[in-house]
Amino acid sequence: MANRKQSKALVRKHIFPIRLSDIELEMIRMKSQDAGMSASELMRRNALMRPLPKRLSKISLQTYWELGQIGNNLNQLVKATNTAIKMGRTPPTNPELLQELLELLHQCRRDIASDDIEGEDWEEEEDDDWEADEG
Repeated sequence: MANRKQSKALVRKHIFPIRLSDIELEMIRMKSQDAGMSASELMRRNALMRPLPKRLSKISLQTYWELGQIGNNLNQLVKATNTAIKMGRTPPTNPELLQELLELLHQCRRDIASDDIEGEDWEEEEDDDWEADEG
């Protein structure tokens, strides 16, 4: 059987060193044996074919953080409201409304954390951080 010529772009000529502990090295060797392939092929398949976690944009991370701060403030209001009710005083706010708002806030944070928005063009062009106008 004659050797087939590979495209120059497909010839593997680069070495990419990594540091492993003895245990990690042994685990890779065992997994490659179990899979019936070389350790190099196992590493290439794992590194190149497994989807990576989604990244969030700067604005999403900042919004997530800000919503967390608002949530902390809402928790303090809920606590003050509940304390006032227990003491027989007039609560500063409607407890049901605060609880509903807190649940909406948590849902917004979950939605932001789960969205894949990095691929949208307008966010890749946006490098500046924004601040809300104080009024």
